[in-house]
Amino acid sequence: MIFINEGDDYVSPVAKQIVEMIEMLPEQEQKLAFEVIKRMVLAWDNDFTKMTPFERERLMKANEEIKNGEIVEHSDVDWS
Repeated sequence: MIFINEGDDYVSPVAKQIVEMIEMLPEQEQKLAFEVIKRMVLAWDNDFTKMTPFERERLMKANEEIKNGEIVEHSDVDWS
């Protein structure tokens, strides 16, 4: 089963629709659908180096925040 938190704004509406459709299938067909999608992704980016437009946007925003000093130091985080 695939879980997508409704608060996750980084999950596209299309991805949510695909997950909903796959979850309607019997378990064996879900596995087949997963393998088909995996092959499509690997054909598009076999070494996982390409970014989606949304990922590129998030990376550019993060780089801008770092450039502006809008970061949290590792030592400032309470990891306990």
